[in-house]
Amino acid sequence: MDDLTTKKCVPCDTKDLRPMAEDSAKHLMPKVVGWDLVNENGILKLNRSLKVKSFTKGLELFKLVADVAEAEGHHPDLHLVGWNNVQIEICTHAVGGLTENDFILAAKINRLDMHHLLRRKISA
Repeated sequence: MDDLTTKKCVPCDTKDLRPMAEDSAKHLMPKVVGWDLVNENGILKLNRSLKVKSFTKGLELFKLVADVAEAEGHHPDLHLVGWNNVQIEICTHAVGGLTENDFILAAKINRLDMHHLLRRKISA
């Protein structure tokens, strides 16, 4: 299987870009360990929840994710719920579902060194 972290997100304004079918998304899920595939009102998304050590550690995690997202030109929805629950949601809004871009971004987020921010060790 190709390593998604070596790929680059493509611009979302391409007319050929379409949301992937659920079967295609399920096929890519093993490449993004720790993420959940969710169907929200017919729109497929990738979700990941993490517990951070503190509110400020959550903001630090947002900054790490933001740097990757900016480099890729593909941006997730970031939520800090309560004082220590970070939720990351990824989908390609321009097509109303998942594309390979979403899996590329999730794989690159997985490679971030975030252990010092988390309440417990993660496996990825």
